[in-house]
Amino acid sequence: MDLGGHGLSSHHHLGFQYHKQDYVNEVRRVVAALSWKRFSVLGHSFGGIIGGMFSYIFPEMVDKLILLDTIPFFLDTKELSNLLRYKRQAIEHVLYTEALQAKAPQVLKPEEMLKSFLKNNIQVGEECGKLLLERGTTKVAQGVMLNRDRRLGLPENTFDFLSQEQANYFCQKIQAQVLIIKAKDGYSYFRPFDQGHKETTKDIQDFLQSVLKERCQVVWVEGSHYVHMQEPHRVAGIITDFLENKGPAQAHL
Repeated sequence: MDLGGHGLSSHHHLGFQYHKQDYVNEVRRVVAALSWKRFSVLGHSFGGIIGGMFSYIFPEMVDKLILLDTIPFFLDTKELSNLLRYKRQAIEHVLYTEALQAKAPQVLKPEEMLKSFLKNNIQVGEECGKLLLERGTTKVAQGVMLNRDRRLGLPENTFDFLSQEQANYFCQKIQAQVLIIKAKDGYSYFRPFDQGHKETTKDIQDFLQSVLKERCQVVWVEGSHYVHMQEPHRVAGIITDFLENKGPAQAHL
């Protein structure tokens, strides 16, 4: 599904920030519209964080949780000193971008839009970039314009950072079987010098496995943060086996 402010979904009204729990609310509303009682969730990157949050708020509804190069939450151990800065910049960012959006929207030729998109998403690649922009842009007379709400800004503006106590309690609520697929050249590529981030990510994976035990599997694959689009064969078999309960997931290297 396109979360609010993304793709073809509606944008928030003026003056309202985007927050992670808003997206969980949106998923729940879609589930209600479809009359689903229990289902599996697959999320990539930010979508995996939403899937994780949904899985501990509505644990009885999620059968299996599949996380593609992501983690289901962030711990506050490395980020506590930044929290007030994140909250402040989120508010300032909304004011700034609303002022920009009050002006005429930016319209570019398709090739210019693709070039700009790839510059800001360096691991995507041209073929996948074109696919993403099919849903991410709208054609107008002079070219194309982005559908994405510019108020979304930096992802940390919408995050919650959990304490160890909260994380432990929330994880214990998860009923789903969990599969984490990590790309060797994935998310850490964007922060190659941030050793603290790498350590925190591993800590969270270890923490999940210690709480969920055999219900949590972590599998590493070759590829980038967008391996599921660029080389889907590397993850398709792992996911299929997991969904069909064919034993422990194995990396398809």
